[in-house]
Amino acid sequence: MLQEYIALAFILFFLGRLGWQLYKDQISKSQFLMWTLFWFIVGILIIYIHAIDSFTTKLGFSSSGIQLLFYIAVVLLFYWVLRLRLTIEKMSKEITELTRSQALANKNSNHN
Repeated sequence: MLQEYIALAFILFFLGRLGWQLYKDQISKSQFLMWTLFWFIVGILIIYIHAIDSFTTKLGFSSSGIQLLFYIAVVLLFYWVLRLRLTIEKMSKEITELTRSQALANKNSNHN
């Protein structure tokens, strides 16, 4: 039970930092809402961790609920990293094409 209170205290700290960053215009409102929703969901999962434990037991898993949530989080993080890498690769190709077209345009304008 103490661990749950400590985790919830950390979440409140993170939410406070988010509010402060929004107040200082260091993050956008959409980022604020996304992270607030994320930490809210994490808080709900922490509050209902015992129900999640019993649910995983009923499903026949040998791990606890927190381990199952951890596994899901790791899979989601790997998916997120994959999406980021794909986005970065696409942006890199677009920058290369833009740079190439600008260089050719500058080359043609210098010869005229």
